Amino acid sequence: MLDRFAVLHSWLSLLPPFTKTSVLEIIILSYFIYICLLWIKNTRAWQLLKGILVIFTFTAFAVIFRLSTIVWLIERISTAAIIAAVVIFQPELRKALEQLGSRDFFAKIFPEQISTDNSQNTVEEIVTACFEMAKKKTGALIVLEQKQSLREIEDTGIRINGIVSAALLINIFEKNTPLHDGAVVIAHNIVTAATCYLPLSEAEISKAYGTRHRAALGISESTDAVTVVVSEETGGISVTLQGRLIRIPDRETLRSYLPDNRKEKKGAQRPFLGLSFLRRRGEKR
Repeated sequence: MLDRFAVLHSWLSLLPPFTKTSVLEIIILSYFIYICLLWIKNTRAWQLLKGILVIFTFTAFAVIFRLSTIVWLIERISTAAIIAAVVIFQPELRKALEQLGSRDFFAKIFPEQISTDNSQNTVEEIVTACFEMAKKKTGALIVLEQKQSLREIEDTGIRINGIVSAALLINIFEKNTPLHDGAVVIAHNIVTAATCYLPLSEAEISKAYGTRHRAALGISESTDAVTVVVSEETGGISVTLQGRLIRIPDRETLRSYLPDNRKEKKGAQRPFLGLSFLRRRGEKR
């Protein structure tokens, strides 16, 4: 037992002395780690980072099992891989540096907490707005944020930060108005931005669908967002999520796809059974 304490004491003696300066350094390092994690969360860097983690896992596997040929190849391409990573992350790194020099940097780090108690009211306002616009064949594109941040999408448009209401959404998408072109982003029961640009999907879809539907599919392929589309040509309503385009026949079906109604309820054994039936119903139409 004494030998173990001696070994432990010898290890501790190798550490630098713990002083007030050490506490300050720990705080500064913790802050910068937090900033890096926040940056990764709010950009597409997280998707790229997962790919890098897969490569590191494969490298560790090759080293542990002594796959000499693979290790030799990894060593040769490691320098080029570092340069490639910098090139891949270039837009995100540039944006991070721009934010670092902006005046509202701390406001973005510590955003104002917004209540989510009125989420059911938000759903009803969206449903009402969509069916009112469908009657008049007013095109609309509404993106609802879920777990994955849509900060990059919001930055492409004009900030609104208004409480969700049917009247506000209808006014935004009214034809020949400054904000009607592009997508509206809704997060935490707030219309955060309008005229936002969405990535277009490259998937093959029916020619009956237009650019709005392709944009809605594009955002559903790269994020977990739920997007509602109102067709300007037909007045039809569709929803996209997880790379799928689903036609919506009535109000109840639309409610079932909006995020507030898709949350898992406590004690429910199969919470998405009804949802899967509605998906099949929507796709057949």
